[in-house]
Amino acid sequence: MKQSATITGVITLTGLGNPIILGSNTNKTFKISLAEWSLHRSLQSKDIDHLDFCSIAKNKFNISAVEYVNSFFFDKAKNLTYLKEMKMRADDLGVKSLLIMCDGEGNIGDPDSNKRTQAVENHYKWAEAAQYLGCHSIRVNARSFGTYNDQIELATDGLRRLTEFCDTLGINTIVENHGGLSSNGKWLSAVMEKVDHPRVGTLPDFGNFKLEEDKWYDRYKGMKEIMPYAKAVSAKSHEFDKHGNETGTDYFKMIKIVLNAGYHGYVGIEYEGTRHSEMEGIQLTLELLKKVRSMEGIKL
Repeated sequence: MKQSATITGVITLTGLGNPIILGSNTNKTFKISLAEWSLHRSLQSKDIDHLDFCSIAKNKFNISAVEYVNSFFFDKAKNLTYLKEMKMRADDLGVKSLLIMCDGEGNIGDPDSNKRTQAVENHYKWAEAAQYLGCHSIRVNARSFGTYNDQIELATDGLRRLTEFCDTLGINTIVENHGGLSSNGKWLSAVMEKVDHPRVGTLPDFGNFKLEEDKWYDRYKGMKEIMPYAKAVSAKSHEFDKHGNETGTDYFKMIKIVLNAGYHGYVGIEYEGTRHSEMEGIQLTLELLKKVRSMEGIKL
């Protein structure tokens, strides 16, 4: 069910020693969006209001596409007045609403059948809100418990049921590598293959490959494994060196993986560091993505 296009014919360009292989159509690169989690500290402290997110994206960073996080309007999923205000602000600014990242609604792969069903149904309202806002997807977590294979079966069951509901709304269900076995690229790929639905996919995150305390999955291997199912991508960032490069992730290598998978959609800035202010971290990530994108041979 791998959904990304296969690239034939290549151009090689080099950045920091990492060749980036592009398809024969060099007009195709990637677009940049902003994930609301980049501002989570300011939102949690109420220094910023959720309704101002689109304005910040557009007016401070000239970014015209955003990814919402449900925790910043958790009690507003069914509040049509509030959703209308969100949509109006985005539309007035010319900002595209891409997806809603959903947390706090239960485990899609819960071993308890009743809890799993409840978790699936808890996401319905977010799919409906996403449809109203003009998003293409909701991001969910494939958290489960048990053996490796048991968790594949449980996550598959929950995801398939949720995806079938979302399909009636024209909304995708996408899974982020977000800890536990979901950060194991081989495991998440197996879940995608087993669900086997055109509306299910992944949201590969550059940095979220922590399996458990002090145990990590190779991020480049993981990205290669889950990119074929990608319907969105998160450019996670924490710290930067004096050259503006992210210290934990080779962005040139990651973008090579993204483009080689045939993905040319939005790559969402998701700054999560502490050394810089959130505004500075977003700007540094934006500049790095632009640097990678503007390498010789890529036409913007």
